[in-house]
Amino acid sequence: MTLANISKKQGRAIAAVLVAGALAAAAILYSGKGEASKTATATHQDEPQHADQEHHAEPAGDDGTDGKVHLSDAQLKDAGIVIANAGPARISSIVQLAGEIGFNQDRTAHVVPRLAGVVQSVPAALGQQVKKGQLLAVIASTQLSELRSELLAAQKRLALAQLTYAREKKLWQDKISAEQDYLQAQQSLAEVEIAVQNARQKLAALGAAPAGTTAGASSSSLSSYELRAPFDGMIVEKHIALGEAVKEDANVFTISDLSSVWAEIIVPAKDLDIVRVGEKATVRATSINSVASGKISYVGSLLGEQTRSAKARITLDNPDRAWRPGLFVNVELSSGDSEVPVAVLAEAIQSINGQPSVFTRVAGGFAAQAVVTGRSDGKRMEIVKGLQAGTSYAAGGSFVIKAEQGKDSASHAH
Repeated sequence: MTLANISKKQGRAIAAVLVAGALAAAAILYSGKGEASKTATATHQDEPQHADQEHHAEPAGDDGTDGKVHLSDAQLKDAGIVIANAGPARISSIVQLAGEIGFNQDRTAHVVPRLAGVVQSVPAALGQQVKKGQLLAVIASTQLSELRSELLAAQKRLALAQLTYAREKKLWQDKISAEQDYLQAQQSLAEVEIAVQNARQKLAALGAAPAGTTAGASSSSLSSYELRAPFDGMIVEKHIALGEAVKEDANVFTISDLSSVWAEIIVPAKDLDIVRVGEKATVRATSINSVASGKISYVGSLLGEQTRSAKARITLDNPDRAWRPGLFVNVELSSGDSEVPVAVLAEAIQSINGQPSVFTRVAGGFAAQAVVTGRSDGKRMEIVKGLQAGTSYAAGGSFVIKAEQGKDSASHAH
């Protein structure tokens, strides 16, 4: 082998080594870039997860706090918060019905003239308190004038018949005249007495007093008809004015004795076994702070065709006139007592996020505990679910704790 051939072989080997080295370097470089790209991609994907984890990391409380309302013993005392333990209780089931105050119709009168005429005077005013027999209005009536004239004429005939009877009786006793004349005078006297009595009864039926029987009785006194109050009460309606012509059946005044009123209620068919005559009831006004007790005095025997309910009423004493007709009321009736295993004071129930809740005593303060409520008598509330017997809770002043909870939530939000 010549020197030239050896040199060619060495050159080829060196070239092959150089090419292999270049390829290996390129492979290493490409591999490094791929790993870096994967690392960057993984890092980029992990960053949102981490950020999301940081975003959702919150304390235990829904409002961003520890879920408690922290109050010291001094704050509890100052706020008047009372602590009690939930436990068994006897609860009177209460049925509440809507009602309205109305006039006591047994003590309400619609005053009508009973005679047609023209109004001469109206001394009574709407809303006035009147006494029995007090003058309300004066009406001029031609019909009354005729009735009084009839009575006056009958009284005149009676006076003459009495004189005639006395004379005929004496003549008959002295045997001067015949007995027939005496008997005829006696019959005439009886007939006139009947006519006078009849005329008086006509006036009495109208509530009109007889006019003067003297010859000087004026025509105005004969026709003047006086409307008077039938009993003590208040004028609640007035439909009469000076100079107005009124009919005999016109309702010119309505007078009611407001010392007694009716609480009228509508009773659904399902509650008719509870609402019975003689049952005690509590009446509460919806717009004013008035409460009264009474008894059911009437329950209707028929159900309304449309409402399928009956009417009932309670008679209430109203000495101070606090119960005004037209006032809406709630009527509470007891449907029986029952023992419940867990109950709290009704004022302890607060609405948290639209759900009834009780603030229970925990270490360091109070926590709102959602509950399911049952029967209530207005003072105590049955707890069906969410609270165990013996649990300490805020029985009084729970609204203060709710207000403090709201302040904490608002502070966290800012």
